[in-house]
Amino acid sequence: MAGKTVEKRTGTDVDTRDEPSAEWGWHGSFPKASRAAGWFTAFVLFMMLIGNHEGQTENIWLVGLGAAIVLGLLYDMARRRTAWRR
Repeated sequence: MAGKTVEKRTGTDVDTRDEPSAEWGWHGSFPKASRAAGWFTAFVLFMMLIGNHEGQTENIWLVGLGAAIVLGLLYDMARRRTAWRR
């Protein structure tokens, strides 16, 4: 008589039907590197304000894009901090 066995999936398994790339290789992301690249990009955008701009249009775009990146990074930090509460 055959017994019933229950197969349990670990939480780290990725179903190849959901993510086809998991079948042929590593599947993941670079969260720390992405955040570091975001902060570096915002810093570079703000450093571009120093220069010989004749008009203010360039400055408006640089500040706007830099602020959007910083706000996105701050939102990500808050979301990661409170992720366990959800």
